[in-house]
Amino acid sequence: MPIARKKAVVTKPAIAAPAKSVRAVRPPVAAKKALGPKAAPVKPAAKVKIKIEKPVKVKKPKLVRDSFTIPKDEYAMMETLKQRAGRLSSPAKKSELLRAGIKALAAMPDATFLAALKVVPSIKTGRPAKD
Repeated sequence: MPIARKKAVVTKPAIAAPAKSVRAVRPPVAAKKALGPKAAPVKPAAKVKIKIEKPVKVKKPKLVRDSFTIPKDEYAMMETLKQRAGRLSSPAKKSELLRAGIKALAAMPDATFLAALKVVPSIKTGRPAKD
C-alpha cells in the first residue's frame, strides 16, 4: 500500500504595521498656539494667459490678364530697359517694366503726363494684319 504524504503548508508571516515616526505625530492644540500666530497661506501667482496674435493675412491682389499691340521699336526699347535693369543688379520682367511705367505716369503732374501721352503715336486696335 502506498504511503500518503502530507503536503507542507507554507504560511506567510504576518506583516507588522510600521511604527509611527515622531514627525508624523501631530502636536497637541496647545502646542500649536505656543508656536505663534498662523501665517497666511501663500497662494500661487494667478495664471496669466498670454494671447498670441496671429499674423494678419495679406490678401493677394487679383490679377488681370490682358493682351495689347505694341510697335516693334517700343518692344525693342522694353528689351533694352530689361538689360539696363540687369546691369543695375535688379533684373526685371516685361510686366514689371510696364507696371513701373504706369506708376511713373501716375506720379507725374498733369502737364508732364499730357506731354508724355502726346509723344506716343496712336495705333489701330486689334490684331495686326498678317504680312
